[in-house]
Amino acid sequence: MVRETTEEVTMNAIFETPLYPYTRHADQDAETPVRRKVVIVGAGPVGLAMALDLAQQGIEAVILDDNDKVSFGSRAICFAKRPLEILDRLGAGKPMVDKGVVWNLGKVFFDERKVYDFNLLPEEGHQFPAFINLQQYYFEQFLVDRLREIEAEGAPVELRGGSRVSSVEDKGDHVSLTVETPEGPYPLEADWLIACDGAGSPVRSMMGLDFVGRVFEDNFLIADVVMEADFPTERWFWFDPPFNRGQSALLHKQPDGVWRIDLQLGWDIDKEEEKKPENVIPRLKAMLGDDVDFELEWVSIYTFQCRRMEEFRHGRVLFAGDSAHQVSPFGARGANSGLQDVDNLGWKLKLVIDGTAPESFLDTYDVERVQGADENILNSSRSTDFITPKSETSRIFRDAVLDLSEHYEFARPLVNSGRLSVPCVHDGSPLNGVDALPGGPARTRPGAPCPDAPVGNGYLLAKLGGRFTVLTYEADAPDTFTAGPITAHRVALTAEDDTTGAIRERFVGTGGSAVYLIRPDQHVVARWDAFDPSAVADALKRASGQEV
Repeated sequence: MVRETTEEVTMNAIFETPLYPYTRHADQDAETPVRRKVVIVGAGPVGLAMALDLAQQGIEAVILDDNDKVSFGSRAICFAKRPLEILDRLGAGKPMVDKGVVWNLGKVFFDERKVYDFNLLPEEGHQFPAFINLQQYYFEQFLVDRLREIEAEGAPVELRGGSRVSSVEDKGDHVSLTVETPEGPYPLEADWLIACDGAGSPVRSMMGLDFVGRVFEDNFLIADVVMEADFPTERWFWFDPPFNRGQSALLHKQPDGVWRIDLQLGWDIDKEEEKKPENVIPRLKAMLGDDVDFELEWVSIYTFQCRRMEEFRHGRVLFAGDSAHQVSPFGARGANSGLQDVDNLGWKLKLVIDGTAPESFLDTYDVERVQGADENILNSSRSTDFITPKSETSRIFRDAVLDLSEHYEFARPLVNSGRLSVPCVHDGSPLNGVDALPGGPARTRPGAPCPDAPVGNGYLLAKLGGRFTVLTYEADAPDTFTAGPITAHRVALTAEDDTTGAIRERFVGTGGSAVYLIRPDQHVVARWDAFDPSAVADALKRASGQEV
C-alpha cells in the first residue's frame, strides 16, 4: 500500500520539524558560569514531565537536549491509568486521552486458540481508562505544547535544543556542566541536576556509574505498521502462534491507522538483517495474511534488560526514568514508571529548595523509587521467563498452564504475558504514618496511591490536586491545618457527595467516618476514624521531611 501524499507530509512534519530548535542563549555570553536552580538533561517524556512538574510549582527548570524534535518511531506507546492521572495534574492528560486509543480489554492466545480474555478496569467510577495507546512522538509533542503554554504564562522553564552535556561534576553545593552547542561549548552550573537522558545515559557514564541486573538472551522485532484492519481495540498476545512457531507475538492498535506488532525472534540472530524490509514483510504477511495491505513505518529490534542503578541519588545529581532503571517492554512499565519517578521527586525537591526540608529528605526519593524499580524488575523478569522459557521443563509447565487457563479460571493468574503496569504501594516508607482506621480498605493503606472516585459532578483526584491534603469523610476538621512551615488543605466529603458509594468502599471501609493525610503525589501518609490535631501534626511533619 502506498500512503497518501497528505499523510506522508503529516508524518514527515512530525518527525522532521524542530520543536525546540537551537538558539543562542545569554548564558553562553556570560563572563562567569550562570547558576540555574534545576537543570534537566533529556527532553524525552520523563524529562519534559519533570520540567512541567517543577515549573508549575514555581521552580526554575532548564532542559538540555542534543536533539530538537520528537523521537522517531512510536517507542513507548502504552500509558496506564496512574500516569494519566499524574499527567492530568500537569495539564497534559486530556490531549493524550483525546488523541490516544483507549483500551481496557485484552486477549491471550495459545497456538490458534483464544484461551481467555481480561478486563484491566472492571469497576466503574474512574476518570481515566486502564490504558491508552499513543505514539511517543505525540506524547512528546503534547508535553512541549504544555511547556510552551505555561512558559507564556510566566512559568520559569526553558527548553534548549542542540545542547549536549559533555561533562558533569558534582561540586558538593552545586553541579558544574559543560554544554556543547553548534556555536561551541559553554559552562553552566545547577543547584540540582536531574538526569533523564535514557537507557544509555551519558550523565551516568560521565559519573562512572552503572546498572546492576539481568540481560535476557532473546530478541524481539518491533514493527509499526500502517494498515486498515478490523481488529478490535484490545491487547492481543499469542504464545506459539502458527505464524511465529515456538515464539510469541503482540498486537496493539495506535492512532492514525498505525498498529504495533512485536515478534519474538530468538537469541542467535543478525539484527541488521532481520530489520531489512525484505525480511520483515514476509513475517508480517504470515501473521496478517497476504490480502492485508500494509506499509512499514518504523522497525527496531530490542533485547530484554531488567536492570537499575544501585542508587538514584548521587549528591546533587538525581536519576529518573530509563537513566535510572530498565525493564522489558512487556507490561508497559518503562515510561509509566518514569512518570511515577517524576511524581515522587518533584514535590520533595521543592521542599528542599524552599528550605523546608533538609537535603537528606531526597534520600526518600531513592528509597521509594528503588522499591518501585525493584517491583517492576521482578514482574518484568517473571514475564520474560514465562514468555521465553529457557528449558524444556519450563516450556512444558508454561504450555500446561495455558491449556488449563482455557477452561479453568484458577490457572489464569499463572499466565504471564506481561503483568501490566500498576502504581507502587510504598509499604514501609519512612514517610508513612499510622494506620488508625478500623476496618480501613487495604487499597488505601499508608503508602498507597489514592484511587479515584466520583464526587458529585467531578472526581476525587482532581479535588486533591498536588498539595498536602486532609481528606475527611463524615468527620470534622479545620479547613487548613499547619505543622511547622507546611499547611495541609482540607477536602471535606459527606455521604451526599458519595453518589455511587465508591468513596465509602475505597476509603472508609466498615466504619462511618474517615480522615486521611495525603501527600502532594496523592499517596496516603496516614489515616484515622476522626481528626486528632496532634496525630495529624506528627504525620505531616514526618511526611514533609521535618523529622528526617
